[in-house]
Amino acid sequence: MNRAKNLACLCGLLTATGLVQASLYDANPTPDKVADEKIYSPYVNRDYPDQVFFGDSHFHTELSFDAGLVGTTLDVDAGYRFARGEKVVSNSGQPVQLIRPLDFLVITDHAEFIGFAPQLRSSAPELLADPWGRKIHQMFSAGQEGRMQAFTEIISASTTPPFENPMSSNDAARSIWIDFVEQADKYNEPGRFTAMTGFEWTSTPNGDNLHRVIIQRDGAEKTGQTLPFTMFDSVNPEDLWGYLANYEEKTGGQAFAVPHNGNLSNGLMFGERTADGKPITREYAEKRARWEPLHEMSQMKGDEETHPLLSPNDEFANFESWDVGNLGGNRPKDPSMLQYEYARSALKIGLKLGKQLGVNPYKHGLMAASDTHTGLATTREENYFGKYQHTEPSPNRHEQEVIPADDPSLRILTSQEGASGLMAVWARENTRGDLFDSMRRKEVYGTTGTRIRVRVFGGWNFGPDDIKAADFAATGYRNGVPMGGDLTDAPAGTAPKFLIRALRDPDGANLDRIQVIKGWLDKDGETHERIHDVAVSDDRIIGPDGRAHQPVGSSVDVEKAAYTNTIGDAMLAAYWQDPDFEPAEPAFYYVRVIEIPTPRWTTYDAAFYDIKRPDNVPATVQDRAYTSPIWYTPKG
Repeated sequence: MNRAKNLACLCGLLTATGLVQASLYDANPTPDKVADEKIYSPYVNRDYPDQVFFGDSHFHTELSFDAGLVGTTLDVDAGYRFARGEKVVSNSGQPVQLIRPLDFLVITDHAEFIGFAPQLRSSAPELLADPWGRKIHQMFSAGQEGRMQAFTEIISASTTPPFENPMSSNDAARSIWIDFVEQADKYNEPGRFTAMTGFEWTSTPNGDNLHRVIIQRDGAEKTGQTLPFTMFDSVNPEDLWGYLANYEEKTGGQAFAVPHNGNLSNGLMFGERTADGKPITREYAEKRARWEPLHEMSQMKGDEETHPLLSPNDEFANFESWDVGNLGGNRPKDPSMLQYEYARSALKIGLKLGKQLGVNPYKHGLMAASDTHTGLATTREENYFGKYQHTEPSPNRHEQEVIPADDPSLRILTSQEGASGLMAVWARENTRGDLFDSMRRKEVYGTTGTRIRVRVFGGWNFGPDDIKAADFAATGYRNGVPMGGDLTDAPAGTAPKFLIRALRDPDGANLDRIQVIKGWLDKDGETHERIHDVAVSDDRIIGPDGRAHQPVGSSVDVEKAAYTNTIGDAMLAAYWQDPDFEPAEPAFYYVRVIEIPTPRWTTYDAAFYDIKRPDNVPATVQDRAYTSPIWYTPKG
């Protein structure tokens, strides 16, 4: 398909794909609940999610100690303005703007020492009233050497057992938190831009990452009633869930936690035992499933869909991998840890535990976020402003350390940062309530930075013609379940059928293919996975084995850091039925959409600064989207 045809296809199909704004959807009307009169508009009584909203749900400003103390000066106000599409000046003095505004933002500064850096700079009375705070302020005010000493003291307090808060009171944190949640209310404009409240719980026992991002549904009236839960309160995730339960009981609000960077947990994130080494029980599984409905599987610190050692038959598995050690850079990775760190293997372990316990603790939806520590959510390769102040654009930024380590083999360099990512949410309206509810029911997906639009439905009664239906979304909801949903009680003699549509980012690259990733548990209790290519571009052939073995090719000019949309398709769609379905075997299905190759951000840097391209990362990248799974559970 040539470029002109692609553009015509893109424009013409915007109104026909079920992937655009509410006024363009087709749906069968339901009877009017107010009057018996005949209504001309078919959209009046529509009640299903009909819009997709893109945003960032893991975002740090100067309020985070590991941002504000190492050069980030952009505050919450600047973070919201940038996300809303305004041009701002970066921490290193460079103008920067998004190609399009985000629809929502969750600022999730670290709960530990929240606001410490700006309070040090302003000599805040609440900070100086605390003996330890006053000590750090004296160091901080004694020049560059003193600042480094202060930073070392703070890092040590948050990474070294027994993890006790050196601050004698919460007055400083309370002052910052109240201002923070009121700022969220100020920038929240229902229907236009959603500012949600959250924070990050930063548990890192022995350098192993157990971090969670907390997302709250509520405004300052409720979020201001409690303080964020810190690792000084506990490093055990179960205690965090207890905090969330208490928050909901006390305020009448709602919240949940999102684990991230299992790839830096050295096998702790998705284990078959709890964080403190106990066997997983049904009670634990119920709590984890309740409080952790989503998993952040792609961000700047590596993509964690899967790993080549876990998925040797997946040619797309080795993508932006960070797999040499833990977050602290103090312990190497053993290959046996990998299965407990990646999303696909966690979904398979969840099937096994679900069979044993009656509850699947790892029944999580899939999404992505940036984890920026600059106050700037830039996730496109050609507009990448790094994730720390010292990784903002410069000729030598690729040589900087992101994870320093005494052992050189455990170090991570800026060149290995991924530009990822964004969360896409299918919802009715761009409001806190609608977005939160969609996240809770897992009707979300993640992208590695671009705004691919994807929709998938699974059901028992779909037919091949349904993929062409004008009322695609209405058909999907009427006869099946969306991403994040559940299928049960398979009718005799049938198998799950899926309707999938994907549309490229209108300002980005064409699509290479759509894949369905299936995982299942067999009768002997063993888990398996299989990849199915269900739609491919450029009229390539999918073979009897369900795979298209001919790659899409590449239009990238590495030296110029340029590409063309002369390969790939603007839109792909598929009707697919599982050919190997066994009604007695639990399973999950999620969709992966792959773009054609484009220049990686390091390649753009090399061309812009006329420097040598780093040889420790690929020259190109195939950005992608991952949908939340649809699960199948046998009857009984």
